[in-house]
Amino acid sequence: MESKIYQGYAIWGHAIVQGDGYASSGTITRGSKLVEGSGVLGTFDTDEEARLTGLDWARAWVDSHG
Repeated sequence: MESKIYQGYAIWGHAIVQGDGYASSGTITRGSKLVEGSGVLGTFDTDEEARLTGLDWARAWVDSHG
């Protein structure tokens, strides 16, 4: 899991072990409240690819809802 602060939101990229790869998801929070979660965004070969995809999704969500 990797988090960043982006335009006042905490955004998270998740990598969930799935057999021989990693599923990706993203989460957005503000303060201690959940704002949005992505569900599974896809599967990737590496933990890093999965986490970065989750972060990219979260940034795009904030940009379109900010």
